[in-house]
Amino acid sequence: QVHLVESGGGLVQAGGSLRLSCVASGRTFGYYAMAWFRQAPGKGREFVARIGGGPTSYGDAVKGRFTISRDNAKNAVYLQMNSLQPGDRAVYYCAVGSLVQSPSTYKYDYWGQGAHVTVSS
Repeated sequence: QVHLVESGGGLVQAGGSLRLSCVASGRTFGYYAMAWFRQAPGKGREFVARIGGGPTSYGDAVKGRFTISRDNAKNAVYLQMNSLQPGDRAVYYCAVGSLVQSPSTYKYDYWGQGAHVTVSS
């Protein structure tokens, strides 16, 4: 079975940084898009970043602060989060998918369990 295991979440003060990791097993995803989403308390799922399947993309709320990267040899994707603010508090999910319709429609078939990020003001 495919498993995506996330790590690196935690509690930081506003202005601080965290680095999330997501390591996949059960299948090699070097040719797939890998992405991060988040869900804040009481809100819906929000797109954060994607790498692969096209140009690297970021949600407007995190542009300039977050950086997505991947290591295909490790079957992993990372999210470096800088200048964290209370509004970034959420459960962060990594996902693996593919482009199903150009230019920007993706289908994510595999998801991580979620990493909690809390930012204190």
